[in-house]
Formats: sequence, structure tokens, C-alpha cells
Amino acid sequence: MSYNVEEMSWSDARNLLRKWRDDNERKSDDVMQLWDNVLSSKQSKLGNERHLVLEQVIIAALDCNRIETAEHCVSILSAEFPGSLRIQKYRSMLLEALERYDDALDELEQIIRKDETNAAPRKRKVAILKTQGRTAEAIKELCDYMKIFMSDQEGWHELCNLYLAEGEYAKAAFCMEELLLHNPHSHLIHQRLADIRYTMGGLDNIEMAKTHYCKAVKLNVNNLRALYGLFLCCGHISNSKLVIGKRKEAQKLAQWAMAQIQARTQPTAKDTKGAIKTGKSKAAGCEDELQALEQAFGGLDVGKVAN
Repeated sequence: MSYNVEEMSWSDARNLLRKWRDDNERKSDDVMQLWDNVLSSKQSKLGNERHLVLEQVIIAALDCNRIETAEHCVSILSAEFPGSLRIQKYRSMLLEALERYDDALDELEQIIRKDETNAAPRKRKVAILKTQGRTAEAIKELCDYMKIFMSDQEGWHELCNLYLAEGEYAKAAFCMEELLLHNPHSHLIHQRLADIRYTMGGLDNIEMAKTHYCKAVKLNVNNLRALYGLFLCCGHISNSKLVIGKRKEAQKLAQWAMAQIQARTQPTAKDTKGAIKTGKSKAAGCEDELQALEQAFGGLDVGKVAN
């Protein structure tokens, strides 16, 4: 922390916490330092912000495994707002931190029964089930959630991850297609949908993957993963039994993708002065392509895979 906590007044600490809340910054360790050294004994001076600060401290304490501090703050808020669903959510988070998952789920169920439109407890319930390894139940809960909150993009992302963990690639692809409806100009969503389609296999899925990889590259030409995926898809198509026109088109597209990969991964001309020679043999050219792929994708030993 760049601030001298010992020389900081309570008003400075309050203003700093307010700034972090407004900027949506967590900074849990720093929050706990300010609470321990400045604000814990000055709660009465916080005025209307006292409850907001207590909530901020609860989250920070749970992040830092300061269970006693979190319990203390939750007890203060519970005494002042005994029927608050918001405070009940914090109690469930505290139970979750104590690994009392069944009790936490009971608290969340009570909140959901009282307010079916409250998204936060439903998300926490999915998180607990995922933590326990109950993926199938987490998927069911998240599907019920998405029926109510269909525009929640984070929910579709999480549901896609859960389906992928279970090997349900077709359902994961559906989730990414829903995300495309919300954000059709995201190259990352096109890329991930293409990855899923490529993993599913089959010529139809490979062609769909190629289409989405092309879209991802069009939106961001520096997306190396999309370029590599496009290269692989075109390789499959060029060796398939499709009409010769599509195979030739795929070969040209594969060459273009490889040229783009090499242009973005090979050293500059200044660094390689004197190293480039004319009249390279075909084998040397293939070696350059393999080297470019290895540089682009984390040192994969492409040569051994190809052999």
C-alpha cells in the first residue's frame, strides 16, 4: 500500500474507501489495513457511510480469511437490520467461508423464496454447488436462472464453462451463440465458438468453425489463436472430399493464415539481417512454418506432432 496508514486521518481513510467503492476496486488487503489501524475505532464518525463501509469490510475480511472480523461486522448489521435480505446474503457468504455449505444453501433458499427476482443469491448458489463439485446440479440451477435473466452475459459464459466441463459441446456452443446475439462484434466470442465447433469434429462443424475463425480474424487481425484455428480448419477441408473449388479456396486461405502468423511471430528484418537466404528448398520452407507455429502457440512441438 502506497499510503502511510499511521499518519492517515479517519476522513482520509473514509474518502479512500469511498473512491474504491466508486471505482469498483476490491483492494481487500488495503481495506483491512485501513479498518484495523484507522476506522474500526471511529465507526461513529462515518455517518451515513457507516453501513457501506461495514459491507466493504465484510467482503475484504472474507477475501483475507479474517473470519472473526467478518462475523463482527455481520453481527452489527444483523442487529440493526434483522430482516434484511442483503444482510442474510452476507451471512450465507460467511457460512460459505466456514465451509458450512448446506447451511449457506439454506440461507440462500430462504432469500430466493422471499424475492424470486434477486439474482445475487441464485448466483451464489451456483458458485457453492460448483465448489462442491456438483456440476450437474449447478447446471440445473444456472439453467433455471437463465430462464429468468436471459440477458445476463456472465451467466451464459459460466453455463458454457460448466457444459464444457461435462463434455456437452453442443450445449456449450448454444450458450456461445446466445452470447453472439448480445455482442456480435466480439472477436473472442467468435473465436471460442469456433474452438468448440472444431472440438466437436465432423466436416459440418469444421466449416462452421472456419466461418467463425474468419469472423474473429476480420474483427481482430492480431488474434493468433483465431489465425491458427483458421489454418487447422483449412487443412482439414483441403484434405476432405468436398468439391475441388472449396478445397482450393481452403488451401489459399491456409497459406494466407500461415503468412499472417509468420508476419506476427518472426523477428524483424533488422534482427535477422544476413540470416535470410534466397532459393530455400521446400523442406526449409516447411521448417520455417513449423517454427512460426511453435513461436505463436507456446512452444508446441509441432514437428513431432506432424510426424
